[in-house]
Amino acid sequence: MAFEEDDEVILHDEHSDYDGETGTITQVVDTMFGDANYTVSFEDGQEQGVPEDNLEASE
Repeated sequence: MAFEEDDEVILHDEHSDYDGETGTITQVVDTMFGDANYTVSFEDGQEQGVPEDNLEASE
């Protein structure tokens, strides 16, 4: 599932301070391999370069 800017998502990354938190996608960057990396903003910061596999749509 591809995400777009302003989508609400839940981050799943055990190495991130924001693991399990809900944030908003602020930027979508396509890689040269045809994948997308995302920048997700949270209340107290942001996470950059997040692969799609680490994101879940928020309800």
